Amino acid sequence: MDKWLVNVPVATVWTSFDSAREIDWDAVTNPVNMDAWLHGLTYETRLGLCEDNLVQTQVLFGQEVLLMEEKENWAHIIIPSQPSSKNESGYPGWVPKSQLVRSEAEWNLHDGPVVVVTSPKAILSGENILELSFQTTLPLINEEDSKVFVQTPKGIGELSWENIVVFETMAARYKGMGSDIVSAGEQFLGLPYLWGGMSSYGYDCSGFSYSMCKANGYIIPRDAHDQANAGKTVPLSEIKPGDLLFFAHEEGKGSIHHVGIYYGNGKLLHSPNTGKAVEIILLAGTIYERELCAARRYWYETEA
Repeated sequence: MDKWLVNVPVATVWTSFDSAREIDWDAVTNPVNMDAWLHGLTYETRLGLCEDNLVQTQVLFGQEVLLMEEKENWAHIIIPSQPSSKNESGYPGWVPKSQLVRSEAEWNLHDGPVVVVTSPKAILSGENILELSFQTTLPLINEEDSKVFVQTPKGIGELSWENIVVFETMAARYKGMGSDIVSAGEQFLGLPYLWGGMSSYGYDCSGFSYSMCKANGYIIPRDAHDQANAGKTVPLSEIKPGDLLFFAHEEGKGSIHHVGIYYGNGKLLHSPNTGKAVEIILLAGTIYERELCAARRYWYETEA
């Protein structure tokens, strides 16, 4: 399979090459207009992304994907950076071919220095001005006092130091504690839920937990049920802030349908569902308290 790069700030990954509706036009063009797309969706058309199984996930600018096949200007891709039980190589789905560009040999997100966007949004300036999402990761070219130069799928770009961090390699990324996972999530309080969302334009429940763990150096499975099958098992009586909490139908005995981040003091930090926004709630007395079924820890406690 050929390696390609995402060359729009956020590429929505659809279930099929014909999943996108007329109202989704702004999400399937290049350039994309995420704000216009989301503003144009009603509650019903947002809900349809889930209820009609239209969207799978999203990928960010510069992420590597594997191209499996093409059909009617659409590309069937695998996302290696989003582990999934759907495919052992990564998360599968369809994106418009226009939102991809072939990966060049010098593109290196693995061995060389990288720049990671740490603010909710960041402006990439230079030849192309783009608004990038939280956790967009690009190869570093050069550092200056007020900005860094990065390699992008569109050429060379510039980012301000106030919105980014630089790591020597992806493997050398800072590994945060549970409290850091919570802090990463807090900056998105009030952000509307988006089914399949994996960017600071909107997260779904597992996209939120995935992204806040990723922000702290941990790559975890993309979907809630896969997240619940990995990580370190933590007894519910021993949960700590930053642990992932899982919720199942039939008051915790059925299939897992939701995940959130334990906030501490009996509270949950999560992206609930369509029509709601990222919030912190007390678990006591809620449906979530009755459906809580498991906890997993993906962060490492430092040695005492």
